[in-house]
Amino acid sequence: MTLGTATSGPILAAYQQDPRAVGGSLAWSALLAVIPLAVVLLLLGVLRVRAHWAALAGLAASLIVAIAGFGMPFGMSLSAAAHGAFFGLFPILWIVVNALWVFNMTVATGHFDVLRRSFGAFSSDQRTQAILVAFCFGALLEALAGFGAPVAITSVMLMALGFKPLRAAILALVANTAPVAFGAMGVPVITLASVTGLPLDQVASVVGRQTPVLALFVPLVLVFIVDGRRGVREAWVPAVAAGVVFAIAQFVTSNFISVALTDIVASLLAAIAVVLLSRARPDAVWAARDARGATGGRGTDGLEAAGEAAGRPGGPSRPVPTTTGAATTGAAASEPAPGGPTTTLADTPAEIRRAYAPYVIIVAVFALAQLPGIKPAIDSLKLAFRWPGLDVVGTNGRPHSTTMYSLTWLSTAGTLMLISGVIVAAVLGVGAGKALATWARTVSELKWAILTVAAVLALAYVMNASAQTAAIGLLIAGAGGALAFLSPLLGWFGVAVTGSDTSANALFGALQVTAANQAGLPPELLAGANSSGGVLGKMLSPQNLTIAAVAVKLDGQEGLLLRKIIGWSLGMLLVLAVLIYLQSTPVLGWMLP
Repeated sequence: MTLGTATSGPILAAYQQDPRAVGGSLAWSALLAVIPLAVVLLLLGVLRVRAHWAALAGLAASLIVAIAGFGMPFGMSLSAAAHGAFFGLFPILWIVVNALWVFNMTVATGHFDVLRRSFGAFSSDQRTQAILVAFCFGALLEALAGFGAPVAITSVMLMALGFKPLRAAILALVANTAPVAFGAMGVPVITLASVTGLPLDQVASVVGRQTPVLALFVPLVLVFIVDGRRGVREAWVPAVAAGVVFAIAQFVTSNFISVALTDIVASLLAAIAVVLLSRARPDAVWAARDARGATGGRGTDGLEAAGEAAGRPGGPSRPVPTTTGAATTGAAASEPAPGGPTTTLADTPAEIRRAYAPYVIIVAVFALAQLPGIKPAIDSLKLAFRWPGLDVVGTNGRPHSTTMYSLTWLSTAGTLMLISGVIVAAVLGVGAGKALATWARTVSELKWAILTVAAVLALAYVMNASAQTAAIGLLIAGAGGALAFLSPLLGWFGVAVTGSDTSANALFGALQVTAANQAGLPPELLAGANSSGGVLGKMLSPQNLTIAAVAVKLDGQEGLLLRKIIGWSLGMLLVLAVLIYLQSTPVLGWMLP
């Protein structure tokens, strides 16, 4: 076995990457390099070990392979791991924590419940409700929080609107696809750009020309799940409108405006389009409104006997209990009627405006940060330095991308979310003490996710710096032109196992780029394919399935959910794989930036 070489120096040895470090054989080197990934996937997918333990085990395996197999110095391997973990904290988890903090403040003040009720008031037709809640609002939650929050929250909201538990869970899972690549303020594509060394705007542009195609189909799929072919025949107008508007907005925002704002803009515009259409066509069956919808959200499951008898989903309305935040500022109040049962008062226009205010504020803050007179100034405030103890020379003879750390600390999405959160707290009347307590509670709630992300990024940096990723990538590049068709499958598999497009991008992003360069394909195409394919594995991940099952009180029914949705996941994956293959040819090559 031949170890990777390290050139000596008086102070620090520079590690020279060698993808054929094991006996001079690319095949043996790649086989050894697969071990850390196999450890993570085996522990997660087969043994059902908790994600943070699986990630830590994979990190340990990557360090052993880097040192014993690829000859990377011990101290340098640890430095690479520390660099990855630090990047996982700043900017990745800095974005996630502050985004979820803003959402948690809306829950704590009761304004989230106001928002939920307003969605129920837009239409009493369950097909339209599925589009507005599961697709539009789910995408907004994905943009702000991600990490399972959209599935948990929208499935409960759908149940409150009258959907049966199983149907609500399926809708929430299937809807949580198109927005995933740009979720949590763009964290997956930001991570992808970091581990691949490709410019962020280049990676985001490609992903923004792939996932919008999925967005065209998802609302129609949701309508079909609610009411079959009749649903598509009667409610195709709002479904197509939501899909087209979301797709166009996702493309335009990711390519020309702001990566972090992509899903926020797309989800809000899609919802507005459906609402405006319903006002323009009030006589349409899908635009039917229940005046009582504003007071708690009522309806029945689209396939219940009453709905069938009426010839349309929805049927007679029935009351469903509502939930409110612990501190109900701005939420509808419940008061006992004299001599009668409890009644729920409608939310006032002012309360509804405050409920929507956080999302308007976020869009405004991020939009201001993109203005010509402001963006250059805040981008110039940068923290950049060579990571200590890490001197890696790539196969091209130049310093490897993992050796440098750079953070535009004011213009990064996490800091802009923090600024937005301060303004939101003032608008919602959240005092400084309560806002700080909510932030601390958010960090506490995310402690295991923080450990997982840090460990996964540490694993990815060790594999990238030691040339383990390069060895695997060079080997699979032998697929040649077929690689473009197969690349989204790798991302799909990664997310299906890890439950995170961010983690899958960290694990496989650099591998995709290496394979693309070797096969003569555009590296940004396969990098984007990894993230785009991953969004379709999200609904199948054990984590998301468990979240959905627990949210709708179907504990232990993850297998049933999997059987109900796997066909949709594989069907859309096939469409995406064909699209990406054609993008690698002159047929659709014009779609690439």
